[in-house]
Amino acid sequence: MSSNPSTPPPNAADRTRWIALYVLCTGVLMIVLDVTVVNVALPSIQQSLGFTQSSLAWVVNAYLVPFGGLLLLAGRLSDLLGRRRLFLGGLAIFVTASALCGVAQSETWLIVARFVQGIGGALTSAVVLGMIVTMFPDPREQAKAIGTFTFVAVAGGTIGLLVGGVLTEAINWHWIFFVNVPIGAATVVLAQRLVPADEGAGFDGGADLPGAVLITSALMLGVYTIVKAADDGWTSTRTLVMAAVAVALLLAFVLRESTAKAPLMPLSIFRAPNVAGANLTQALTMVGMFGIGFLAALYLQRVLGYDPLQVGCAFLPSTLVMGALSLRYSEKIVVRFGAVRVALVGLALTAASLAIFATVPVDGQYVSDLLPAMVLQGLGAGLAFPALMMLSMSGAAPEQAGLASGLVNTTQQVGGALGLAVLATLSATRSDHLVAAGRSQAAALTGGYHLAFVIGGACVVAAMVVAALTLRAPDMSGAPTAEAASDLDLGAERDDLVVG
Repeated sequence: MSSNPSTPPPNAADRTRWIALYVLCTGVLMIVLDVTVVNVALPSIQQSLGFTQSSLAWVVNAYLVPFGGLLLLAGRLSDLLGRRRLFLGGLAIFVTASALCGVAQSETWLIVARFVQGIGGALTSAVVLGMIVTMFPDPREQAKAIGTFTFVAVAGGTIGLLVGGVLTEAINWHWIFFVNVPIGAATVVLAQRLVPADEGAGFDGGADLPGAVLITSALMLGVYTIVKAADDGWTSTRTLVMAAVAVALLLAFVLRESTAKAPLMPLSIFRAPNVAGANLTQALTMVGMFGIGFLAALYLQRVLGYDPLQVGCAFLPSTLVMGALSLRYSEKIVVRFGAVRVALVGLALTAASLAIFATVPVDGQYVSDLLPAMVLQGLGAGLAFPALMMLSMSGAAPEQAGLASGLVNTTQQVGGALGLAVLATLSATRSDHLVAAGRSQAAALTGGYHLAFVIGGACVVAAMVVAALTLRAPDMSGAPTAEAASDLDLGAERDDLVVG
């Protein structure tokens, strides 16, 4: 029997899938880098365009509001319209907005372009995890692919500190946006050629426009309330009213989805094994992880006097350890011991890292006081996040993979943003009290960070409790080959294998 000459040999098709994964991860990395790259360049942007201190925050917030608000909607739309189509469209919007940011000549121009950039970022990043689990249905390959995605999604922020510092100091702030254009254009071209197309379910059953308006409004208003609470105060009338409206919109969305004939987000997804538990676990974990990334960087800069490049270098051990685990070992560890056990160990290591950060002294030394915490953070993230992402996607039906992917991104981003806003507020309040009590500025700042790290660690411990009570290893959908079973010595432990 002759083979079809148009069909590539299995090894070529396999290589194409993995190259397609790297293309998808390049798009995600560009999105993740954008946040920390901009943070490093804020002083230069302020001086160049004449931002006030209060308006400068909107260079970041104008991106975060649409990004956090559209992730869930974008994930569901990818199931209906096609994941590759939404990924390419989002990437095109992001690249175009990046170019507009780079040539911005005024405050309004840059803020509007950043808002559009946030829309593109949400459309792009919301669908990638769903694309990965459909491209790699085999549990062993899926674990490896998700490990790669996790490294890019989690470690990209540290890389952004280095890239932002280099571009801002070597050229100017405009290039933190211009660099996205050639990278994004190449990613679009390669994704069109390598990423398999999917048609999507379409809108034959109707379009849940009211549901789309309700959830997008609820999430956008929720993110806006979080970012404004730092200025208005958490107990101010404005904050409380906006939070109440956001919650009311969210409840209205749930009611709408429970009665709609063609719901935007079928609530049945939360009955799938692990979806609710894994997402809640990730939301709690992100409080601690965002706390490390943001508050530890502030401690290095404001207490120890590090510059942005030194801060980026300080986080490199964490990034390298996480990269080694995510890219090389997470697949083998998850398949061997089961995702639930691996997630619990990773969360315990993350909590231990926060405990060390909560004891750093005012005159801390990097090697003795910070390096152990950085290494533990890398170990914890490298173990916990690939396992949790697999668990959160494992119960979703193939036609809901995009929605599950958007849900994962939403719980991470919104949960992390809310937690970070609370930690930053409590940390600042504690520091103010210590200054009033006669402590030095450095000691007061350190005391505030200590409190935030303790609370972040408590959230991670709470995540461990949720994981232990709710997460279960998915059932096997098919037995492994005899060679694989022998190689892994699975024996009676086959139930611990994670199946996407």
